[in-house]
Amino acid sequence: MESRQALGIAVGDRIWQCREDFIADLLQMTRSHITDLDHDAASRSLLGASITENVVAAINFIRQGIDADLLEAPTAALAYARFLAQRDVPQSALIRAYRIGHARFLDHAFPLLDDLPADERTPLVLELVRLSGQFIDQICEQVGRTYEREREQWVASQSGVRQQWVSALLGEGPLDRAAAEKTLRYPLDGLHVACTLWPADRMTSFDLVTAVDEIRTRAVAALRARASLVVPTDEHEARLWLALPDSAGGRLAQLAAPAGCQLHAAVGEPGAGLAGFRSSARQAAQVREVLAMHLDAAERGDADARRPLWVRYAQVAPVALMARDVAAVRDFVRASLGRLATTSARGSLLRETLRSFLTHHRSHSATAQAMNLHRNSIQYRVQQATALLPNGARSLDDDFDVRTALLAAYWLGGAVLD
Repeated sequence: MESRQALGIAVGDRIWQCREDFIADLLQMTRSHITDLDHDAASRSLLGASITENVVAAINFIRQGIDADLLEAPTAALAYARFLAQRDVPQSALIRAYRIGHARFLDHAFPLLDDLPADERTPLVLELVRLSGQFIDQICEQVGRTYEREREQWVASQSGVRQQWVSALLGEGPLDRAAAEKTLRYPLDGLHVACTLWPADRMTSFDLVTAVDEIRTRAVAALRARASLVVPTDEHEARLWLALPDSAGGRLAQLAAPAGCQLHAAVGEPGAGLAGFRSSARQAAQVREVLAMHLDAAERGDADARRPLWVRYAQVAPVALMARDVAAVRDFVRASLGRLATTSARGSLLRETLRSFLTHHRSHSATAQAMNLHRNSIQYRVQQATALLPNGARSLDDDFDVRTALLAAYWLGGAVLD
């Protein structure tokens, strides 16, 4: 133990002598490599204080042989973590800063030992790597917990204010638009698209906030949004609005579930001004209802659901308009599809084939390509499906009712089938 402490003191003393230059270098590198941490004078000041106190604490840890389990993160480091949590800066940016600091610390320290004999330098290098690794692990764990706690509290306090203003925006009463825009930091002019997001599987409220924030970041980049607004509905759901540039409507198809996404999304269509802010949110809510019924049917085995589902209003508009009266939809589906309106696996297969066939302008070849089947298989299935319709092939003379019924059967499953 004494030899280890002696090694630590030897290394720590050398690093201490050049700490100021190291701190200045690390501050500059962190700001240039992690743009999320380089916003304004206040954030730069807190970053500088955090780096300074962490460097001093690390050197003291190495010199004094402190037990790693007794390490406590510097006050400035914890304050900086709380600051970032309140500014919507990702926790990953904070942890990355510590990893960069660790690597840069070793880069600065190793050359300070070059003048030592190899038999002395090697144990010093190994000890330095071990101790600095312990320090980073302990501090990252503490600042990470501090960030998470602050983020939860901040979201809880801010969400209440946001919910009040959003409720006012969605209502029909008098509204101070300027105050709403200032408080929400969200413009009400231009185009808006609204999304409702909720977990595909069990998820903590903190994980939901993190996942929604990731979606928000991706969506802003993909659609080049002017601003974004996230409002948690409860612990299991959140609403997201994006203020789009005028040319972004055509790029809405790019708003798709990224790989590994654990959230469902119901997406409204873009709308202009306050009316568009409201209508897109209303549409997203309607899609949410359809998806809830679809997922319930999938759990019962009455519908096919790939998880997670991201669905736009345009994909389910007829069903969304009808879904409030399920009994009427059921009557409509059964009248339009006849014996094709069954919950059997065969019925589901034939309905999906017929739906794809009608979507692809009654082209057997295009349908076969879309479903990755042989053209003859598609032709056979279409014949079988058509034979089960109330009026056989004549039911497709004007296929609006059949198309709509097939769409309703797909999304609502057993709720509208025999």
